[in-house]
Amino acid sequence: MPKLPQASGGDLVKLLQSLGYKVVRQRGSHIRLKKITALGEHAITIPAHKVIAKGTLSDIIGRVSLWNNIPKEELNRRLR
Repeated sequence: MPKLPQASGGDLVKLLQSLGYKVVRQRGSHIRLKKITALGEHAITIPAHKVIAKGTLSDIIGRVSLWNNIPKEELNRRLR
């Protein structure tokens, strides 16, 4: 798998919104998004940080990939 891009919380929220996620709420530095998928309702929390840690970013991309049936490589490409 190619190297993960460096991304902010805002970048990730924009990507998820382009996939149909809606911002439900924000509490402190965490943004909660939800989407109805073929597998059911998917809720995910994104840290609103300037730079998201690589492990956190990898976990978020992995979960979004599974719930939306989109390859991780495609999500990485869209995030760049």
